[in-house]
Amino acid sequence: MDARQLRFFLAIIDYGGFSRAADQLLIAQPSLSQAIAGLERELGVPLFHRVGRGVVPSDAAERLIGPARQVLRDLAAAQSAIDAVKGVTTGSVEISSMPSPAVEPLTTIMTAFVRRHPDITLSVASAFEPDEVLHAVRTGEVEIGLLGAPTPVKAADLRVVPIEDQELVLITGAEGSLDDADLISRDDLNGHGLIVAPKGSLMRALVDDVLSSGVRAKVVAEVAHRTAILPLVLAGVADAVLPAGWSSLARGAGARVVRIQPPSYLHIAMVTRSTRLTPAAAAFLAVAEKYAQDRAG
Repeated sequence: MDARQLRFFLAIIDYGGFSRAADQLLIAQPSLSQAIAGLERELGVPLFHRVGRGVVPSDAAERLIGPARQVLRDLAAAQSAIDAVKGVTTGSVEISSMPSPAVEPLTTIMTAFVRRHPDITLSVASAFEPDEVLHAVRTGEVEIGLLGAPTPVKAADLRVVPIEDQELVLITGAEGSLDDADLISRDDLNGHGLIVAPKGSLMRALVDDVLSSGVRAKVVAEVAHRTAILPLVLAGVADAVLPAGWSSLARGAGARVVRIQPPSYLHIAMVTRSTRLTPAAAAFLAVAEKYAQDRAG
């Protein structure tokens, strides 16, 4: 078993088949098939079941995914260590983030990181639930996860770095119906039109918490894509309850941000596996920890 075989194996997993993997790897499909056949002979188990024109990972393949990703990361870390001795600072950081934390604090953390490490590439994948982020980190799909939850994040098998708690705020159009108030009570939302995320989502659960005290707000629209919410607010469709990380973006676009009392919070944390991080990922985590320390005061 060698790094080339593992890289080919993970490409088939990530791209969903031999043909797409071969295209991404820029090799001929027969060469890819031969490499995987050699790996299967060496391991003594099949890695893929051929179903029609596609393939399905075997149980053995599912167990190999995490260790294979870790092996390739360890090799990348070794190369980065040698590059550092030679004065070269390169590498990549793979991150999984939920939508609202991706607005903030990820934007500020990435900005600070890129200024310090301009030659390191950042790759951010999207996830919509905390469990998706935790799974991506646990399986080695990414090194770093950024997630938000209605309660402080806990994961006994992972390293958890609390980043900040974001208060939920009301985002309203410049010509809203709140008489330019900067602070409202939950009762002030009675009869108010809101744009919300679909039921079952974390953001919907947080909004439901705001409304759980008997407030009767009208759900005007359910929108799965968070990026569509602010444009709808600006168009005057309705208002939205979002984490305070959206505040700067909302104000910059011409919306108003109104605090809600009593407050609810989105608890944001960064998670990594307990194993050694690549130098690039360790540097990114250090920037995030500095951000958290600065925010804590």
